Amino acid sequence: MKLDTLPDRSYAVFLFDMDGTLLTSIRSAERVWSTWAQRHGLDVDKFLPTLHGKRTHDTISQLKLPGVDPIAEAAWITAAEIEDVADIEAIEGAAAFLSSLPPERWGIVTSAPRKLAEARLAAAGLPSHRLLVAAEDVEHGKPAPDPFLLGARKLDAAPADCLVFEDTQTGLRSAEAAGMDAIVVTLTHAHPMETTVPAILDYADLQAQTSPDGQLRVLRKAA
Repeated sequence: MKLDTLPDRSYAVFLFDMDGTLLTSIRSAERVWSTWAQRHGLDVDKFLPTLHGKRTHDTISQLKLPGVDPIAEAAWITAAEIEDVADIEAIEGAAAFLSSLPPERWGIVTSAPRKLAEARLAAAGLPSHRLLVAAEDVEHGKPAPDPFLLGARKLDAAPADCLVFEDTQTGLRSAEAAGMDAIVVTLTHAHPMETTVPAILDYADLQAQTSPDGQLRVLRKAA
């Protein structure tokens, strides 16, 4: 993991994952998913680390539980998560970093359903923004490239000119498959992540530089 380096180039747009990248929702998500997993006889401790970064119905489908309808179960989980947002917080520096970006040059690309994403962003005091690619907007979720490619198209940017901010291996694989550079946000990581992309803890010591032609660059703040 490259802790001290940042991409040495400019980009047309920045694309941000949401959970674990712009806000912390682990406690909320794990409370709801723990209840669901116990109801279905799963080993909660083994199951919880597998759910982050993927769409809810994809996570359930991959379990291949007999007699379980992934869409119906995902709807129950999403409704429960929307009700459980009391301790969701923005990652340090995220709000200021986003507000420094030209509105037409960034967007959010999340595996969460739109209503849940909007509820969590509001709870964290972050903008839902005019570009929010959510779970239901693509046929194939992360780690497929589809979500980030859709975000790029909506912002009229070539994939190679996009910089992705992510926190999971699933999301990083999605960005790589889309042909995009990435930065990994590590604040919510319980263990070190093996990756070759630049890493940041949060946004507290970052700043965005916008060139006269609208190109974006991410820099460390001067000491």
